Amino acid sequence: MHIVVCLKQVLDPEITPRYFQIDPNTNRPETGDTDMVLDSFAENALELAIQLRDKNPGATVTAICLGDEDSEEVLRRAHAFTANSAVRVWDSEWENLDGQAVGHILAQTITALGGAQLVLTGYQASDIEEGLVGPVMAEELGIPCVTLVSDLEIGNEVVKATIEADGGYSVVSVPSPAVFTIISSETNVPRLPKVKDIRLARSKPIKVMEPNELELDTVRCQSGVKLERAYIVNRDVTCKIIPGSDGVELAKQLAEKLLELKIL
Repeated sequence: MHIVVCLKQVLDPEITPRYFQIDPNTNRPETGDTDMVLDSFAENALELAIQLRDKNPGATVTAICLGDEDSEEVLRRAHAFTANSAVRVWDSEWENLDGQAVGHILAQTITALGGAQLVLTGYQASDIEEGLVGPVMAEELGIPCVTLVSDLEIGNEVVKATIEADGGYSVVSVPSPAVFTIISSETNVPRLPKVKDIRLARSKPIKVMEPNELELDTVRCQSGVKLERAYIVNRDVTCKIIPGSDGVELAKQLAEKLLELKIL
């Protein structure tokens, strides 16, 4: 069984808000010296892929990423998780793709790799939050897609998926191959890689695939949606200091002020 997990490198979501800036020319976050990390939902998908591999003898996991050389760090992390192989695909013209273009390219990459029985990806990326890539890949590959998946169980020619539903969870069965978009749950909390595996990951190969190795539709590799403007809303914040040292009196003044502002 071949399991493919799709990864994405994003700006560290824990960045201090005052350091977050958007480049007005590209409408993209300025990276600068800010850390780039593996997207959190993609990391949940990676953990689940490794769990499934370990439970099913003979299964293999391939991690793929659409990105430049800097994105190889997330593939190194996949190697540290003990993924069997890692693949990066990139072209300099793919700087500002939307979810549909990314889904097309990743689907063609999976096809060029010989296909997969299971394709896992994060439910949505923490930077864009479109949630399109998984369903688009499924459409491209002509296979089912199940979203909001927290856990998977491989059965006899079917896969049972536990999915988030109103008020709880549901379990559905789908034939493989299929695409699953993964959410965070207590069953797929990312592991802490062993020091040995982290060291080995630095020397493991990452296969780089060129666009001419894929059967790409040049039109579908173009963004169908253009981001016209992205900006940070500036909010003026005022702070009034209540003078004094008497706690009771200060509390009284504060309560009166909150009542005046209709907060209480």
